[in-house]
Amino acid sequence: MVSSAISRQTRIIGALVMREMTTRYGRQGLGFAWVIGEPLVFCFGVLILWSFTKPAYEHGVRLAPFVMTGYMSLILIRHFLALLSTAIQANLGLMYHRQIAPLHLLVSRILLEFGGATAAFMVVYAILLALGQVSLPHDYLLLYCGWLLLAWNASGFALVMAGLAMRYEIMERLVPVISYILIPISGAFYMVSWLPSVAREYALYIPFVHGIEMVRAGVFGEFVPTFFNAPYALFTGAIMNIIGLLIISASRDRIEVE
Repeated sequence: MVSSAISRQTRIIGALVMREMTTRYGRQGLGFAWVIGEPLVFCFGVLILWSFTKPAYEHGVRLAPFVMTGYMSLILIRHFLALLSTAIQANLGLMYHRQIAPLHLLVSRILLEFGGATAAFMVVYAILLALGQVSLPHDYLLLYCGWLLLAWNASGFALVMAGLAMRYEIMERLVPVISYILIPISGAFYMVSWLPSVAREYALYIPFVHGIEMVRAGVFGEFVPTFFNAPYALFTGAIMNIIGLLIISASRDRIEVE
């Protein structure tokens, strides 16, 4: 009974992932490759621009791996936020099918965006490694854990925003603003060690900072100081995911199609 239910849910989510890939990227041209191509183009664009305006090293950290880890982390957060907040409204027609619930739509987008961002990170890393701009990670486990922890917090925050967007139309307009606010505060373009001690204390309240610092610790190694608290970020991510799911569950009457 349990295995059949799990199998049924897996098939539904798998079908929604395939549908999302087809409707968003089409069957012609680059298709799903654009999931990797888009962040690749933007990451290299930022890297080239910064190479003309900033020194090769800043605070003892090389420019290329700093931009790579920061920008790819920011893409993961912002894509989760943007695409989950509109997941229900963009697929209201699917709610005619009784087997499809809002959570199926959200989980399918989470899996698609996480897979695309992870693949993009790997490709960007491989290209920069081939160009001699970055070195192999010093701690693979720390890098993987940091990336997963960042995704955990990003999905939780995005689920909260998605639930609020289901209840309040104004949230759809606020999500892009919130997305831009995250650029300076998420930790993507600064390291906690660069901040004064007072500012450092406040920065560590932001859960995204811990995942990004872990990613950088895995890439840079022990000679670059990093600050993170994995249990804290894991706990805050769990709270956000639970709150997001509760809001979504309480808002089903706003989006159900009879």
